[in-house]
Amino acid sequence: MRLTAGTPSRLGASWDGRGTNFALFSANAEKVELCLFDGQGRRELERVELPERTEDVWHGYLNDVSPGQLYGYRVHGPYHPEHGHRFNANKLLLDPYARRLAGRLVWSDAHFGYRAGSSREDLSFDRRDNARGMPKAVVVDETFNWGRREMRPNIAWEDTIIYEAHVRGLTQKRDDVPPGLRGTYGGLASPAMIDHLKRLGVTTIELLPIHGLIDDRALVERKLVNYWGYNTLAFFAPEARYALDNPLDAFRTTVARLHDAGIEVMLDVVYNHTAEGNHLGPTLSFRGIDNASYYWLKPDNRRFYDDFTGCGSSVNLAHPRVLQMVMDSLRYWVEVCHVDGFRFDLATTLARGPNGYDRNAAFLTAVRQDPVLATVKLVAEPWDLGMGGYQVGAFPSQWSEWNDRYRSAIRRYWSGEGSLIGEISSRMTASSDLFHHDNRATRAGINHITVHDGFTLADLFSYNEKHNEANGEDNRDGSSHNHSTNCGHEGPTDDAAIVALRRQLRKNQLACLMLAQGTPLVLAGDEVGNSQNGNNNAYCQDNEIGWVGWDNLGKEGEDLTDFIGHLTGLRRRFGQIRCQRWLDGRRADGSYGVLWLTPAAEEMKESDWKFPEGRFLSYVLGPMEQGQEPIFIVLNAAPEEIAFKLPKMTNYKSWHEVLNTTENPAATPDFAAGADMKAPPRSVLAFAGSA
Repeated sequence: MRLTAGTPSRLGASWDGRGTNFALFSANAEKVELCLFDGQGRRELERVELPERTEDVWHGYLNDVSPGQLYGYRVHGPYHPEHGHRFNANKLLLDPYARRLAGRLVWSDAHFGYRAGSSREDLSFDRRDNARGMPKAVVVDETFNWGRREMRPNIAWEDTIIYEAHVRGLTQKRDDVPPGLRGTYGGLASPAMIDHLKRLGVTTIELLPIHGLIDDRALVERKLVNYWGYNTLAFFAPEARYALDNPLDAFRTTVARLHDAGIEVMLDVVYNHTAEGNHLGPTLSFRGIDNASYYWLKPDNRRFYDDFTGCGSSVNLAHPRVLQMVMDSLRYWVEVCHVDGFRFDLATTLARGPNGYDRNAAFLTAVRQDPVLATVKLVAEPWDLGMGGYQVGAFPSQWSEWNDRYRSAIRRYWSGEGSLIGEISSRMTASSDLFHHDNRATRAGINHITVHDGFTLADLFSYNEKHNEANGEDNRDGSSHNHSTNCGHEGPTDDAAIVALRRQLRKNQLACLMLAQGTPLVLAGDEVGNSQNGNNNAYCQDNEIGWVGWDNLGKEGEDLTDFIGHLTGLRRRFGQIRCQRWLDGRRADGSYGVLWLTPAAEEMKESDWKFPEGRFLSYVLGPMEQGQEPIFIVLNAAPEEIAFKLPKMTNYKSWHEVLNTTENPAATPDFAAGADMKAPPRSVLAFAGSA
């Protein structure tokens, strides 16, 4: 028989070498039809009603369907938005478990379940067929030859240095990447890029979303695209726009080559909302399959969505089948694609229950016990836009979290704000006030100065105001609170003093990032002074605004690649920076974890922390084990030179300068303990103790 019941045990389209099993969850559907298309996705060849329903999974097995077959679903059921149901069998729907997409979404009013423009969508059911403009799912063969050499690098958390990058933006303007590979998965693993990553000393590349996505209609009408990719429609399919041919194999080949180079691959994943938007959005997949199950709906009016994300809707992981989809997706990327970790966008939404964020939510509990996810890195963006959404420090011990408190404090400090040395001391020592609880380690905080969202490092010291006019939203989008400084001139300048100051401040920020305890994250392009011309929200700029500009690569003074390489080398040399144990002060036996010192090299008292407008901070991180060197760190954010003494420490007679961020650092001989020194204006210094 051609059509049999098949199995509900594996959702999606599963080819077994002889035929394909199709399974789709919908608790409220009345009938599910599988639609098979020709190789171009233009003509619907056949509709097959799935014959069985088991625990709300509709399923069937076709013994003549093989890899390459294009398909979609039509799901029958009630169209009652006021009750949360938005079924419309006139709309072809994408399989939530699609492993590959064929074609792009071509926008038209036919994609909406109601007559677009109607004031009441529940009164205007739309009967137009949208199949011609819909991407189709593709049956795939998941087998792949990883080769004998491929092994996950398994970088320890204490050694991890993350490099956040966009697949296209990283290599699109890189001349030493072959033209055919620029902007693709393959470009990430080109010899030139691997060599660059190794020079930097980073261990882990974190990719902005690569799950199958669509471009918002409003952006397309403005001739823009959803460049960053936070508009997911397919949680199992690598985005095809970054591949020359088969995106799944192209991505896995890239992972294998990066692993061969000892570099981990993390994915930024967006499970908090989908591309379907709010109640007036299109019906493309989840909304038409089972709206009431997949999304958080307003309990008092189920026509509308509970929107914790700012994107119109929120995915309901409190539902067991929706949770299953997310967990299946995560395991798929680990087991089938060998990724090494995930950064979860707006992670608070994933852990919401009826009463808000819940540290024991179903999602966090499922992750905690999962043996596959126990082997990878998990990073939360610990906030969303809902009530009680800011949860920095509140995730379980298995997780690390983006530490925006580090970003804010360190930006304010180097932009010239005083009276911050107390907070800076905490941010430079793993933010124990936020993360030192529940057996968490210092790696809990992901320190960052810049990320995709906001100013680049160069723009942070070139602009006082955002300049997002190219986005077509009258400069209303993007944050207006950037803690930036233009150093006396808005935008580019030929003033040598301003150029030098900006370069100095960039180096100071990078130095603090690598000398701080916690896990550092570097934004791609910051090493070469990449600018977005003051645009702090380049989410729609798939062009030279959003791409990394490599013009300064190799340019003396502007290319900080080797400077960062030196900093990552210091981080490897001084284990107390990477140590996963929390620091303490002076111990009974005279040893110490950290000593906070005045410019006179005396241990700081309460009054010293309250020094008016204080901008100078110095401290020693003591050896954590036998034979380890202490490191003395000096941060001078003052606009003037400040005199200080090198500390006198038991067993250490001299100090050797290992870092000086000034433009023309002096020679670096050994200095006697107790020697008088001067910290140049706006500088970071570091010294290693010598016996």
